[in-house]
Amino acid sequence: MAESRSVVMAALIANGAIAVMKFIGFLLTGSAAMLSETYQSVSDTGNQIFLLIGIRYSKRSADRTHPFGYGKSQFFYSFLVSVLLFGVAGIASVRKGYGAITGESTFHVSNATLPVIGVTLSGAVISYIVLSLAIVFELWALKKAYAGMQAQIDEHDWSGLREAFRKTSDVTTLTALIEDSLALAAAAIGMAGIYLTEQTGNVLYDGIAAFVIGLLLMGFAAALAWQNKRLLLGESLPADEERRLRDVIADHDGVSGVVDFRSVYFGPEEIIVTADVTFESGFDTGEIDDRITAIKKAIREAEPQVRNTYIEPEA
Repeated sequence: MAESRSVVMAALIANGAIAVMKFIGFLLTGSAAMLSETYQSVSDTGNQIFLLIGIRYSKRSADRTHPFGYGKSQFFYSFLVSVLLFGVAGIASVRKGYGAITGESTFHVSNATLPVIGVTLSGAVISYIVLSLAIVFELWALKKAYAGMQAQIDEHDWSGLREAFRKTSDVTTLTALIEDSLALAAAAIGMAGIYLTEQTGNVLYDGIAAFVIGLLLMGFAAALAWQNKRLLLGESLPADEERRLRDVIADHDGVSGVVDFRSVYFGPEEIIVTADVTFESGFDTGEIDDRITAIKKAIREAEPQVRNTYIEPEA
């Protein structure tokens, strides 16, 4: 939890500074791509605030109305982030890019005189400076997010980021990682569009860059929404991991069979396991209770993410 919070705080600081720089760059140049970049960074900044709210809310203790705690609040706020990333940043960027491509908008990449030092720079140079600084900030935030995700990959022995994306329940770190990666890709696309506009004198390339940035944001936002949907709806552990825990019970001393086994995520790295188990004949109630206690301990040792285990003895 603390690691997720530090990842989000790093992204919040970076995106807040970047949003201000990009907006100033847009005011000085009028670039459609720079405006799309501003939308993206403003959206990212707001998203980090939502993620922090989710982290804080999830720390609330279990009560009568939420007997398993508030861990799923992180799933909800991460889902909300994906919707905002799609709607605010993605659609707005596509609209502005489309307007620049069709000539409906009057965006251009103009020269500007910096008021502080009185030096006149081309719009392209200003954009390059702003985006280069943005890349520096984003690389710092991305490094923090990647370290957080890599720690999970090492802990669970996953093959890499692709498997982590499918299996992780720490959607807060995943969201920060995706946003930071998108921001770097968007900065590169924005630079390419502005460069082509400068070289050809055709603002069409600037509009195309804004349009592509919007599509990129919408695509990854949809993928992130799908990732959060599965956890909000109560997805179980992956089949191979669930089978491993089931085998822990089946192989335990005194167990003759596992009638039913279920698992569900109730928060980031918080799993609840239930199982209906048949025991060998000849055990009294006290002995069965002892074995159930031992099974719970074995499951927790095999998977530290398990917070609660419920074993029901069957006849």
